[in-house]
Amino acid sequence: MMAWSGRVILLDIEGTVSEIAFVHQVLFPYARQNVEGFLGSSSARPEVRDVIELMAKDAGASHSSSWCPFPVESPEGVAWLVQQVHDWMDRDAKLTGLKALQGFIWESGYRDGSLRSHIFPEVPECLKRWTSSGQTVAIYSSGSRAAQKLLFAHTTAGDLTPWISAYFDTTSGGKRETTSYHTIARQLGVPESSVLFLSDIPEELAAAAGVGMSTGLVIRPGNRATDDQRHPRIHSLEEITVSQ
Repeated sequence: MMAWSGRVILLDIEGTVSEIAFVHQVLFPYARQNVEGFLGSSSARPEVRDVIELMAKDAGASHSSSWCPFPVESPEGVAWLVQQVHDWMDRDAKLTGLKALQGFIWESGYRDGSLRSHIFPEVPECLKRWTSSGQTVAIYSSGSRAAQKLLFAHTTAGDLTPWISAYFDTTSGGKRETTSYHTIARQLGVPESSVLFLSDIPEELAAAAGVGMSTGLVIRPGNRATDDQRHPRIHSLEEITVSQ
């Protein structure tokens, strides 16, 4: 058990509240299979054009016209963009534009019922219990904030968004960078020492601990094996006991 008396519980998603397999075996393949159809039908939408511009900046270009050799709405442009997306996904690139595009694609899958999010069984009750105990529950994931909200709104256990107060993604900084955790604490309006961050990645936890956050290393089936002993280990969110 791990006792917690602070004000905020900050949660990673993949390997913490949801199986790594769900992201890698369901969400990523769905985005890969549907990116061509999505861009072919939606690349002229203003919000999608904004994401394409963000992707161009991720690639080091100032504008999509200096990045993509074809008009992005053209069949040639769509085919070129699809190849870039596939290349980035093959490298598991943590790029803000890519994550935003994936979020748009997943949205259509959630809306039509093709996708339902996996959540570990104890998660819904823990979120409710923590919130009723006065905790602020927040999410920090490399997936876009929009994608995070969709994931929690369409779980196999129903809509969990009423128990989540804030969402953070790579616009706050990389998850292995200490400055990101300063930014999150500032945006939440609390001192870093009032935040407990739970993740399955020791490097992320080290960055959070580096600014004074409390941490917990989440051990789940399918997670990367680690002998890191710097952080308390938990195997279920039920092991977090909150005192008011």
